[in-house]
Amino acid sequence: MVYQVEFTLQARRRGCHLVTGEVLRHLPQQLPTAGLLNLFVKHTSCGLTINENADPDVRHDLDRLLDRLAPEGEPYYRHTLEGLDDMPAHAKCTIAGVSLTIPITRGRLNLGTWQGIYLCEFRDEPSPRHIVATVMGD
Repeated sequence: MVYQVEFTLQARRRGCHLVTGEVLRHLPQQLPTAGLLNLFVKHTSCGLTINENADPDVRHDLDRLLDRLAPEGEPYYRHTLEGLDDMPAHAKCTIAGVSLTIPITRGRLNLGTWQGIYLCEFRDEPSPRHIVATVMGD
């Protein structure tokens, strides 16, 4: 079985946002007994990652870390057409990545106890984000 759906995540402000529940609402209610879920975000200024889903300080700290790794306003940036957050957003996208593969076991996402799916939004201006979800399994 292969199932694919494209959906839009609501626009969010800059930062790391837990979207596990929103993603699950777009998947079939009956997932395969065993398989894989691939998520792909169709943008170059945000990313997908899996990280701790319990303590909001993790999201805050990740935001600060990424801002230090790719700060705004650096004189060596040439790609600045859309503002100071433009090139740093692309760099952070490269660091975070645009896709995830999650195992499906016994009809459920096989995430760890404290793991959740994050959309990391790297632009100041909120924008809806398009996701392609592909479910593969028995």
